[in-house]
Parts: sequence; structure tokens; C-alpha cells
Amino acid sequence: MSPPQDPEDEQGGGDPPGDLRSVLVTSVLNLEPLDEDLFRGTHYWVPSTERLFGGQIVGQALVAAAKSVSEDVHVHSLHCYFVRTGDPKVPVLYQVERTRTGASFSVRFVKAVQHGRPIFICQASFQKAQPSPVQHQFSMPAVPPPEEVVGREDFIGQFLRDPELQERYRVGLNRIAAQEVPIEIKVVNPSTPSQLKKMEPKQMFWVRARGYIGEGDMKMHCCVAAYISDFAFLGTAMLPHHWKYKVGFMVSLDHSMWFHAPFRADHWMLYECESPWAGKRDSQEPTASQHRNSCHLDGGSRGLVHGRLWRQDGVLAVSCAQEGVIRVKPWDSTSKL
Repeated sequence: MSPPQDPEDEQGGGDPPGDLRSVLVTSVLNLEPLDEDLFRGTHYWVPSTERLFGGQIVGQALVAAAKSVSEDVHVHSLHCYFVRTGDPKVPVLYQVERTRTGASFSVRFVKAVQHGRPIFICQASFQKAQPSPVQHQFSMPAVPPPEEVVGREDFIGQFLRDPELQERYRVGLNRIAAQEVPIEIKVVNPSTPSQLKKMEPKQMFWVRARGYIGEGDMKMHCCVAAYISDFAFLGTAMLPHHWKYKVGFMVSLDHSMWFHAPFRADHWMLYECESPWAGKRDSQEPTASQHRNSCHLDGGSRGLVHGRLWRQDGVLAVSCAQEGVIRVKPWDSTSKL
């Protein structure tokens, strides 16, 4: 991995002293080489589900892929599938296949393995920098800057101090507050408890890696962004439904990312997330003609989410998409909770 091109220092973010290195770089994304194109990754933070965090696997897989390409190429896209549940009790082995090394593009296939079986597969594509006369992007949403937004801990504290907050939400928030994650989050325009029944499947939050990464290596910033991109992402699809259903099972099925511009993952970026669709079985049975002439699908308890990571100066840095399984149960209306 090599120094980035034109690091975007004007984003701001207040670089801390260099000895406060981000744990994402020193631990989570610091893979142990075992052989050529074979690496071992360990775990830092395990969610309360006691399954491996998907963002960790995506980030570590991208680290492994990046170690197999030349210094003058950078990742522009990756497409992943989660095929088995990760075991937090054992390390993950990452096997890299050099699918293609071309003059402009290089493709790497990465397989993550535990207990002799793949738990995750990924294709990552890298490209040499090239000028592009065709340029455009959406406009960044108008939101308060991170300095004016309360942190995750303060935000949760505001909810917990509300005497009208239902106990089922209180338990969940206390569980979230107890988790130590290696990223900082500030929710933009958070909903109040009274608004939970009217939420749209959309959310925005400022996010950055804890600690210092520095200008360093653009490939590493992309790997950190891959880790960050999976945090609270699929949960966007549940926002309109939390008041009615509790999540019994929620896992990512796939994850895709596209990298558009240089950025600093240890500087604040706006993560704009939305869920355009969540599946439900069609209440009307298909006709014989529909069976013959179309592909009739039910939702299969799946949800789709899209995301954009914006630099503070309004540049679109990364786009993301993910689909996952979401199985729910109605809240027990007779429960004392």
C-alpha cells in the first residue's frame, strides 16, 4: 500500500497526536501474513449478536486484496456475499486469488475461511488513476456540521432520560451504550420517542474512525471505510417498523461499495442511508398467466439499503448497497415491558 494522491486535508477533523493510532489500523485491519496471498485476521469488537461484524470481514478482505496489487492502483469497487455465520472464537483466514492483472484494471477474488469452510467471498476491482472529462454527482444533503451534533453517547442518554420511553427501547439502548466500537457516530436530526411511529426508512449520521490514521495510505482509508459502511446500515430498513416489531434475526446477505474520490476515514464524513424497499409476501396469488410470463417473487423477509459517504466539503466519496434478511416478531402487547 502506498501514500494517497492529494490527501484531502481541507476536510478538517482535527488530527490528534500521531501516537493515538486508530485501533482499526493497529489491530482490526492489521492482518498476519501466513504465505503468499494468505492472511489471518483477528477480532476486536464483536456485536451483542455474538456473530462476527460484517464490516470487519469486508474491511479485512479488502486489506488482503490490496496487498496483492501494485502501489499505483486503487480500489474502485467491491462486491461481496456473506455465505455463513462467522465464529468470533477463532481467527479468519483470507485467501486471495489474482484473477486478473491488466494495464488499467486488476481484479482480486478473496475467500474468508473458518473451520475449513468459506464464510464470505468478495471480488474487488482496482484501477490506475485516469483523467475523466465526464463528471457529475448528486448534491450533499444540507445538515448541521458535526461540531453542532451531539455524540452517540449523549444522544442515547437523552433518550434514556425520557420518563415516557418504553422499557423495551430502554433495554435496547442500554445494550447499545455498553458496546465499545472503534468508530465515532453523531446522529443527524435524531427522532424523539414520540416520533418513533412516524419514522421513514432513512437516517444520516456523521461518522469517523476513532484515533489517528493520518494522510498515510489511501488503500487503508478505503479499508476503514469498508469497516464503517456496515455499521447500522441494514437497520435503516427497520426504522419505520421498530414500534411494531422486534428483530428476531437480521443478517447481511451481500454488500457492495464504489469508491469515487480520495478521503480521510479519520475525518468526519456524513453517512446518508435509506431503504427503498423491504419485502413482504404478495397478498394476491399470481394468475396462471403471471406464472408463465413473469418472474413472480415474494420479498423473502429481505430488506435493501443504499448509502452514501460524503466528505465535509460536499464531495461524494463512497456509495454502498446491501441486502439482508430481516425476520421479526410482533411486540407482546400484554408484556409488562
